Amino acid sequence: MSSFTLCLIGFISLIGGLAYGAYLLGLQPVWIGMGAVVLTGLEIITAVSKGHQPDMSPANET
Repeated sequence: MSSFTLCLIGFISLIGGLAYGAYLLGLQPVWIGMGAVVLTGLEIITAVSKGHQPDMSPANET
């Protein structure tokens, strides 16, 4: 599996666990949804930055 996929799976399970915990604490669904959206955006930014590795081979140097 690629690092992007592993990061995606990890963040999805984190968001699910936090949303369930917030539900058990009695938070309103609007706030749970808003937190999930914010964490999803953070997930995408993190996964893309970790998945994209710049090419550092000597052949590309001029």
